[in-house]
Amino acid sequence: MTFNEFGLDERILEAISYMGFDKATPIQEQAIPHILKGSDLIACAQTGTGKTAAFMLPVLHKLADSKIKGVKALVVVPTRELAVQIEQQIQGFSYFVPVSSAAIYGGGTGNEWEQEKSALSHADIIIATPGKLISHINVKNTNFTKLQFLILDEADRMMDMGFYEDIQKIITRLPKERQTLMFSATMPPKIRELVKLNMVNPSEISLAISKPSEKVLQVAYLVNDDHKASLIHDLIKDKPNYEKIIIFSSTKKSIRDIIRGISGKGYTVEGISSDLEQQAREEVLNKFKANLVRVIVATDVLARGIDIKDVDLVINYNVPGDAEDYVHRIGRTARADASGLAMTLVNEEEMYKLSEIQKVIEADIPKINIPEHIGISPEWNPGRKKSNSYHRSSGKFKSASSGNKQGKSKKKFGHKPKQGNSDNKPSNKPPKS
Repeated sequence: MTFNEFGLDERILEAISYMGFDKATPIQEQAIPHILKGSDLIACAQTGTGKTAAFMLPVLHKLADSKIKGVKALVVVPTRELAVQIEQQIQGFSYFVPVSSAAIYGGGTGNEWEQEKSALSHADIIIATPGKLISHINVKNTNFTKLQFLILDEADRMMDMGFYEDIQKIITRLPKERQTLMFSATMPPKIRELVKLNMVNPSEISLAISKPSEKVLQVAYLVNDDHKASLIHDLIKDKPNYEKIIIFSSTKKSIRDIIRGISGKGYTVEGISSDLEQQAREEVLNKFKANLVRVIVATDVLARGIDIKDVDLVINYNVPGDAEDYVHRIGRTARADASGLAMTLVNEEEMYKLSEIQKVIEADIPKINIPEHIGISPEWNPGRKKSNSYHRSSGKFKSASSGNKQGKSKKKFGHKPKQGNSDNKPSNKPPKS
C-alpha cells in the first residue's frame, strides 16, 4: 500500500516523498486508518517497523490546518535519544506544513530549560521524557488545555524504567476528551492497567511481538571472554561491506575495555553510554551516521528507538539479559526493507541465557566455533548452567547460587562437538556477508 492511498494532506505526501518513502510498512498500513478515524489505539510491533511515521503522519494530517494555538499533541518517550530522533523525523514530515515541534528531555542546561518553557507555550507538538515533563508540570510551565493527541511510545520500556506513576500524573493534567495512542513491543500487566484507566474502546494491532525481523541473519559465536576482542577484529578487519557496526555491551565499564581491545586496527571506534553528556552522545551518533566513525560500542541506551539507517552489523559482546533486549539490540540492523547481520558472542556461562532467548523468539540461532588461530571455542552445552532460572512471565533471568557448576570442557576448532543438551551443532563456517 502506498502513502497516497491514505488520503493524507498533499504537503505531507510531498515531504515524505522527498524523504524517500513510498510504500507503507505493515504497522503503518494498519495504524494510520484507525488514527485518521479518531480511534484510540494500542499497537504492538517489533522494533524497526516504522512506528514513528505510523502515529505521526495521521496526527500531522489532522493538525496541518489547525488554527488553535498551544500544544495539541504530546508524545511521551522513555529516553532523550528517542525524543530527539522523533523530533527530527517530525521536522522532516512537517516540512511543508505550518506545524512546530520541540523535544524536552533531561540532562540539559539552564538555557535549555528556558527554551523548553517557551516551547511548552508555543509548540504544536511536544516530545518529552516523563521525568523532565514532570519537572515542568511541578512549576506550572505546562498548559495542555488544547491538547488533542496523547502518544505513548515504547510504553513497555517506560514501565521497565519505573515511569508508571509519572505517566499517570501527566495524564491527570490532560483533557479527558483526546485521542490516545500507545505503541509498545510487549503488553505486560502494567500496560493493560494503563490502557484500562486511560483509553476508550481502543482498537488493537499486534504484529510479530518479541520476534526479530526475518531480514536479520542471526549467528552465535562460541567464544571465551579473553578471545572476544580478537574475534571482533578478525570478523570485521577485511570486510569493507560492514560500513556501520554497533557493538552492544551489557555494562558501561566493558565499553572502555572493548574499545581498547579493538582500537588502533585501522578503523575508527567510539563509545556511547549514559555517562556521556547529551551533546557528546549526539556528536558521536552524528559522526556514525555520516560514516566518520565505523564502529560504535554502546550500552542498551542505543538499543531502543534510535533509527540509524544502513547499520550492516550488530555484535552482542555478551548475551543480553532477556529476549526483549536481544530483539531490540539486533533490531538496529535490517531496518525497513534492508537486510542485516547480528552476531552474538557467547561464553560458557551465557549459553543457558541464549538457549532461553531462542525459546522465546522461537528461533534456533546457528552456533559457530571461532577460528583456530584465535583460540578454542567452549563446547555448546546450555544445560551446564543450572544455577540460572528464567522467568517467562517477566522475560528476565535471575541468578541463584553457582554451587552446581560442572567442570569446564574445551574443544579444538574443527573437531566434532559432543551433542550434550545442545539444540544444534556448532559450525566452523562464518556467515556469508
